[in-house]
Amino acid sequence: MKKLNSEQLRNLYLDFYRSKAHAAIESASLIPENDPTVLFTTAGMHPLVPYLLGEKHPAGKRLTDVQVCVRTGDIESVGDESHCTFFEMLGSWSLGDYFKHEAIEWSYELLLNRLEFDKDRFAVTVFAGDGECCRDEESAKRWEELGIPKDRIFYCGRKHNWWGPAGMTGPCGPDTEMFIDTGKPKCCEDCSPACDCGKYMEIGNDVFMQYFKNSDGKLEPLQNKNVDQGMGLERMLCILNGYKSVYETDLFSFAICKLEELSGGKYGEDEAATKAMRIISDHTRTATFLLGDRNAISPSNVDQGYVLRRLIRRAMRYCRSLGIDDGALVELARLYVEKYKDAYPYIKENEERIVSELIAEKDKFAKTIEQGLKEFDKVLSHLPQGMSVFPGKTAFRLYDTFGFPIEMTKELAEEKGYTLDEEGYKKAFADHQALSKAGAEQKFKGGLADNGVQTARLHSATHLLNAALKKVLNDDTVNQRGSNITAERLRFDFNFPRPLTAEEIAEVEKLVNEEIAKDVPVVLEEMSVEQAKAAGAIGVFASKYGEVVKVYTIGFSKEMCGGPHAARTGELGKFRIVKEQSSSAGVRRIKAVLE
Repeated sequence: MKKLNSEQLRNLYLDFYRSKAHAAIESASLIPENDPTVLFTTAGMHPLVPYLLGEKHPAGKRLTDVQVCVRTGDIESVGDESHCTFFEMLGSWSLGDYFKHEAIEWSYELLLNRLEFDKDRFAVTVFAGDGECCRDEESAKRWEELGIPKDRIFYCGRKHNWWGPAGMTGPCGPDTEMFIDTGKPKCCEDCSPACDCGKYMEIGNDVFMQYFKNSDGKLEPLQNKNVDQGMGLERMLCILNGYKSVYETDLFSFAICKLEELSGGKYGEDEAATKAMRIISDHTRTATFLLGDRNAISPSNVDQGYVLRRLIRRAMRYCRSLGIDDGALVELARLYVEKYKDAYPYIKENEERIVSELIAEKDKFAKTIEQGLKEFDKVLSHLPQGMSVFPGKTAFRLYDTFGFPIEMTKELAEEKGYTLDEEGYKKAFADHQALSKAGAEQKFKGGLADNGVQTARLHSATHLLNAALKKVLNDDTVNQRGSNITAERLRFDFNFPRPLTAEEIAEVEKLVNEEIAKDVPVVLEEMSVEQAKAAGAIGVFASKYGEVVKVYTIGFSKEMCGGPHAARTGELGKFRIVKEQSSSAGVRRIKAVLE
């Protein structure tokens, strides 16, 4: 295997697919635009859904990228050898161009010739078929043609070899996954890459999006079949270099060294300290990217901001467990900025914002601890005399309502002679998660794949709203900080230091409705970013000089955007702002509807 650092692996991957006529595109924001299904960009395919559904991509039908992603569904697993909340996905794409034959051949060439994995230890899986879709003999045959023996081609079911859709509806299809045999003995006679015994380690995945799942659950063949080839950068670095943990790679090693220096501890010697260093390193890296993103968010008590706050405060709690001041997060964040500034220049540009937000959150957390201590004392005063168990449900309320860490509750309870009801706490936590999940599933139904007429109209209205805000507030520094569109309403976040007055809200509505009343066509043009800027277009991808972008002119609005949109402004009906409120420090939020 070829030993590489992170920069070398990124470059090797992109150069390989460039040699196959793929255009290298820039990573999209971690904060999805116009997609209510998720809080963060969770996969490389996420920003490309409109193009997977048939929208024409300005860079062509063959694309490659390194996409930054955040997943926090298994945050409690962070601290083991492989889980990360932030990660980079190496990806290549065919948008209705080549399909299984070429995709599998290039995966073989990349993994075995360029990355030099051992062919004799190489194994693959393909979709076994079921009552809904047939067995993927085409992929199996292609692997055989390339020299992979039949006994190392495994057929697996939908659980292992089917992808998608990302939301309730959308593109989906079978995949073929690539593995390396670690040399461990078989766990059973039927041992295969589908096992969790550790004999096989996944190193790549080709998804063949050939179906569309409708709202009724039925699959229809896609007119344009797509390919999504991908692999995780952190995981691949770990495998290529023979590391036991992703935290040994060059993406984390410097942060671990700093924590050793600050704590006086040694990574790898003490299990609890090692876990703490991993969590602090991971969460600080994720916070650095969320705070430094083009559509940057701030810590808050809702949606993305809530997750960000939880990550920062969890890292701070583990700093305290190592005897390190919370300010260590600022030092680590600056180290991450230096590490990633060449791959993602916007991180360096936003360094001071990252630092100031971390410092502000540090101060707020200190106040939370103080308030939690007071509440803890109040709870103790109301517990019946003779009671020796501190209620788990109460411990969870201290955590959920006041942000008071469970570790501190346990420690304080023991100091006062109580035993914490940990099972009761876990049950209350699980019940809360179940409710949250049910609410999220309802809140985030639909998605980017929902390119319905009303969604497109609301997207066009968002452009008009953005332009109207700049006019009414007479401030060109007012820029979009995020948006979320469902079929019922739009939500638009923008930087501004104060609430809008009733007169300003009325004027924004008036300007938007005047443009709608003109019933002008929505004009799409393709041009370079330099041309777009010269034409007065705005957009969040202004660093992509030389690339072709889509520019939509909608009345007095001109923006770089991927679509979809209405055909004419007259289709939008009447625009009405239903709420204007604070989203986070220095960021306002508008919710609006079309009637």
